[in-house]
Amino acid sequence: MLFTATYYPLASATNFKRQSRLLTSIKLICLFALLIISGRLSAQVAATGALKGTVKTFDGKAAEYVNVTLTETNEGIATSQSGHYNLKNIKPGSYTLVASFIGLQTQTKQVTVTAGQTTTVNFVLSEGGKQLQEVYVQSAKHNKFLKKETEDVARLPLKNLENPQVYSVVTSELMKEQVVTSYVDGFKNIPGTGVPLVYNNGRTTLLSRGFVTGNFIRNSVAGYNFNSIDPADIEKIEAIKGPTGTLFNSSLASFGGLFNRVTKQPFETPRTEITYQTGSFDLNRLTADVNLPLNKDKTVLFRINTALHNEHSFQDAGFNRSFFVAPSLTYIVNDRLSVDIDAEIGNSNATSAYRLAPDIKGAIHNVKDLGIDYKRSFGNNGVDYLSRQIDIYGLIKYKISDNWKSQTMFNKTFSSTKGMVTQLSLVDSVKKIKQQVTQEDYPYYITNVQQNFIGDFKIGHFRNRVVAGLEYYNQKSNNTNVTVIMPAISYLTPGAAYNNFTADKVSALVAAAAPKVGDYVQNNQSSYAAYVSDVFNLTDRLNAMASIRVDRFDNKGAYTPADGKTTGNFKQTAWSPKLGLVYEVVKGQVSLFGNYMNGFNNVSSTSFDNSPFKPQYANQWEGGVKIDAWDHKISSTISYYNISVTNTTMDDPNHPGFSTQAGTQLSKGIEAELIANPFAGFNIVAGYAYNDSKITSAAPGTGIQGLRPANAGPARLANLWMSYRLTGGQLQGLGLGVGGNYGSQSFQTNTQTFKFVIPSYTTVDATVFYDKPKYRIGFKLDNLTNQKYWSFRLAPQNPTRGTLSLSIKF
Repeated sequence: MLFTATYYPLASATNFKRQSRLLTSIKLICLFALLIISGRLSAQVAATGALKGTVKTFDGKAAEYVNVTLTETNEGIATSQSGHYNLKNIKPGSYTLVASFIGLQTQTKQVTVTAGQTTTVNFVLSEGGKQLQEVYVQSAKHNKFLKKETEDVARLPLKNLENPQVYSVVTSELMKEQVVTSYVDGFKNIPGTGVPLVYNNGRTTLLSRGFVTGNFIRNSVAGYNFNSIDPADIEKIEAIKGPTGTLFNSSLASFGGLFNRVTKQPFETPRTEITYQTGSFDLNRLTADVNLPLNKDKTVLFRINTALHNEHSFQDAGFNRSFFVAPSLTYIVNDRLSVDIDAEIGNSNATSAYRLAPDIKGAIHNVKDLGIDYKRSFGNNGVDYLSRQIDIYGLIKYKISDNWKSQTMFNKTFSSTKGMVTQLSLVDSVKKIKQQVTQEDYPYYITNVQQNFIGDFKIGHFRNRVVAGLEYYNQKSNNTNVTVIMPAISYLTPGAAYNNFTADKVSALVAAAAPKVGDYVQNNQSSYAAYVSDVFNLTDRLNAMASIRVDRFDNKGAYTPADGKTTGNFKQTAWSPKLGLVYEVVKGQVSLFGNYMNGFNNVSSTSFDNSPFKPQYANQWEGGVKIDAWDHKISSTISYYNISVTNTTMDDPNHPGFSTQAGTQLSKGIEAELIANPFAGFNIVAGYAYNDSKITSAAPGTGIQGLRPANAGPARLANLWMSYRLTGGQLQGLGLGVGGNYGSQSFQTNTQTFKFVIPSYTTVDATVFYDKPKYRIGFKLDNLTNQKYWSFRLAPQNPTRGTLSLSIKF
């Protein structure tokens, strides 16, 4: 068979000739088909045209990542690192070509595409006027995580190098790269903030210079959110360091500073981005960001951000299900007047965050030694609460003259929690845990109005930048609550009793509880403020800042209708000065600065004799250096601060349940931040904070004098994030990132008679992503080493967690 098959073709000359003719025919057919295909391709190419060109900034430098789009077809491309773009296969005709980049003035050109030809269209984009931080185009272009230029910190158009105050800014671009699905995860990039402290209703606080600092400010006015904050509407987070009582309401800040969340605002170019995220702990999250100009002149701009979030805890019980929507509208009335209106509306259903109180009479002094199962919640998904949040914000800007403008801001907030919130406490002598539940209905009502007049003028040869303002703030709350305690159970071997923690059993205990006078409490407090701040340029390199604020507080106290009594009511007046000096050693690149800042808190705690407390005052002295060099590729701030606090309140040892005002506190330390882009595509965000806090004077019997306050957190905190993305070639947009956070040992309780230790921690995170103009794919792994670590409330933090993010952009 094999021999015959091999020999047969050769044995016949006729067959050989037939095969030769067949091969020749096949070759001719293939050549003919190839000519037809080539002709069709050539005809197709000849039937279309192309557009190419460059995009440069106003200073003549190449602008990368600028979107170049044909309005009629919505086809587009982002410019390369050299600022070039090339749009191919465009049907002949007339088009509108748009070049846009956030912070630059959008530019449009009418173009004609001719078949078989490539038309060159170049753009030069000037700076945008809406936000000062976008003036640094090179920062956004290369060092993409550097957006230090903001008017929020000084309430003035002041560059970072001109400002004597220290602040950090976390951008939405950085949060997107890190696949942030929780608002507090963005704070990993701010030096000294530590592990977030999550309260029963989702409200969060973090550390700043050794002081617990809340998230109560939105767009520079009150944004008091008693519940969790969704990151979908966040453009950036600004961490302003040190006592800030001069330009911000002291009721919303701590002596360590404040966190200002700046929301996304409409812009001129239509754009939509829809993102779906899924991952560990049953995460399902869908977000949408839609931006539309509503008229042809683009004087009415609309944007809406929304999020649907569903996630379970890594523990055996615990969940968060929420819906969030944030519409915003900008109306540019004319070249002098504009109006911004936006809202944040959220509803959520969740279980309380884990909270554990140690036994101060017990023998265990370290959370690791308790032996509690890390993944055991001691909770139940039926013991939950509902929360609602409505924030309405308005901004009216009016240009009075070339030197003066008016800024009117208004905010109205409703924030409430209704349901069951929980906490846990230990009796470690018998290895038992008690589950405490508060059935509560707690609404907050906030009103905040500010009127600022901002001037930029010269007296002789000296430049003055001035802000003068008035502020009104009011906060009301009506608190209904009943607290019950479940029977204690073993925390090592709870057995069937573990399942006894149900909503029905809690409700029965609440119904049987004897009513108390304090089950319903009303609170009402107001403040009226006036302030002025002037930045005076002595030379083109040396400027001085002088500021003063006066506040009049009217706290009507806590009123209990049951007995008709009011406690904690007071009226006070407080003054807060601020001074600063900046000298630019290298103009536009290196500056030395120093500041004196004052802040105050009005104390509403209750003393045994019901006498009012004096305001707590904090005085900060700070000095350091700021660097913005190498074409904005290196930005760094290094500072030393010293904050002394007087009139500190603490528990009254002679009268349990009351407070006494007999203390002083000192908080000093070093902070350093680096934001760098050493070469194309490679970015670094790093920070280090050392804080030395102690109670320097305390009432006898409190047992805390000379010790570090437990709520000051770790003495040493560090953060690092490094990422690299390809900036050219076929895989442009492909990147990866890695980073982590470190915190030294800290205390949950720190007195001379009892200490409870929270161990140090180091976490490592990593991500990989592919970011293109039309879509983005990202995957993030948090806590790669599966580090076990805890918050100040002894809440176990997430183990290794993976999140996949898919985005469509059009």
